Amino acid sequence: MTSQHGADPDPRRWQALGVTQLAGFMGLLDVTIVNVALPSIQQDLGASVAGVQWVVSGYALAFGLVLAAAGRLGDALGRRRMFLWSLAAFVATSALCGAAPSIELLIAGRLLQGLAAGTLGPQSSGLIQQLFSGPERAKAFGVFGATVGLSTAVGPVAGGVILAVAGEPAGWRWVFLVNVPLGLAGLALARRVLPPSPLVRRGVLGEIDTLGAVLLGAGVLCALLPLVQSEAGGLVRLWWLFPAAVALLATFAWWELRAARRGRPPLLEPVLLTGTPGYLTGAMIGLTYFIGFSGLWLVFAIFFQTGLGYTPLESGLAVTSYALGGAVSSAVAGRLVSRFGRWVTVLGLCCVLAGFAAATAVLLLAPAADAGWVLALPLLVAGTGGGAVISPNIALTLDAVPVRMAGAAGGALQTVQRLGSAFGTAALAAVFYGVVSGDGRHYVAGLAAALLTAAGFVLVALVLAVRELRASRRRKLPSTPPSTAPGTAAGTPAGRPATGTVGLAAVQRRQHR
Repeated sequence: MTSQHGADPDPRRWQALGVTQLAGFMGLLDVTIVNVALPSIQQDLGASVAGVQWVVSGYALAFGLVLAAAGRLGDALGRRRMFLWSLAAFVATSALCGAAPSIELLIAGRLLQGLAAGTLGPQSSGLIQQLFSGPERAKAFGVFGATVGLSTAVGPVAGGVILAVAGEPAGWRWVFLVNVPLGLAGLALARRVLPPSPLVRRGVLGEIDTLGAVLLGAGVLCALLPLVQSEAGGLVRLWWLFPAAVALLATFAWWELRAARRGRPPLLEPVLLTGTPGYLTGAMIGLTYFIGFSGLWLVFAIFFQTGLGYTPLESGLAVTSYALGGAVSSAVAGRLVSRFGRWVTVLGLCCVLAGFAAATAVLLLAPAADAGWVLALPLLVAGTGGGAVISPNIALTLDAVPVRMAGAAGGALQTVQRLGSAFGTAALAAVFYGVVSGDGRHYVAGLAAALLTAAGFVLVALVLAVRELRASRRRKLPSTPPSTAPGTAAGTPAGRPATGTVGLAAVQRRQHR
């Protein structure tokens, strides 16, 4: 493997990967770990239902707002520099959340913590693009995908364990404070193993597309806010923000095309969508899969804790098989994708569909009191499939992206995933509550309906994956992520330019014409 500059590979690249994944794990874990702590927070701080909802929603909202702009900043200012700043901010805001004496300060801390986590996220995928190529890149993205899937799935388990150990009612503070020692250790290690950032050129900040960042941020805000406030009637009260989001995002697309035509650096290169093989379809696969995947965890927590009277720890343990299956298959899939490409994603999605269908069947046939046990095997199957979806899809989607765009491309991909998570949480919760009657006797039917809805979105992702598999054959580019040489897309025959720097220049020339 060689670096982007043609030098020998960085001998500390695997240590660097480990540090970035520790930070990424903490940031994504905080999306779901708080769910099981909400009753404790409400009791300890005397908060309203709307207040504790913002503890979850505010983080997700701030996280999704800054991803794309943070990726572009990492590309411009240096990924090591941005990683260290962001991780330091995440540690500080985690301490602020853990020490918050009131719900208002906790919400403010969660908003700041979400901004720090959103700035941190794109640096990880950008550093993978920078430090790895060939089969090693596929393995590194396998680790990255395992981090994404495991952190999301293990959140309820980790939250339940922390509450069980720390005790009530103030044990919820350790859900945030646990990030402090881990983050400080990550900072110390990152300073030693991450490759140095280049010196910042004078005027480089002036090259960043500020108006594009504002338009994209406003569009994402308008799309996310009704979704994260859905349980408080946000979909009804704030429906008008959806057409506003469409208008803002359309304006953002027009502005980015205009900037590219005039030779100015856009926030998100249009060529990523128009001339980078697999990027657009991969992003859509991620969107639809995350709608079904992420939306289920809140529904499971409500079903087990409210419907069956489980403790937070028991509720988390009931879905542990999904996390275990995903953790194992993500690491394996990262190796298999270099040989089988998009087939890994297709087979993974099939397993997820089979797991969700089996979970629905056993849920309706078995006694409700046994739900925690009978769901273990179907969730293991679904989790095993899920681990074979996330990491290969990330690797395949980002493979042909030039290194200089790696941060922005990774940030945009994660933005799409955050939108999918927010929409899925709102949609599946709405389906669940729509089936559960006022006397609460239909929790099993509500969970079954939510599982079938999730399966529908996974089916859409499967259709997209099959179409991408066929498209990759038509363009004679095997859908395998590792590059055979620096700057060359996987499977590109010798002498044919890949969609790297050379291919990008050709596309841009055609656009100028």
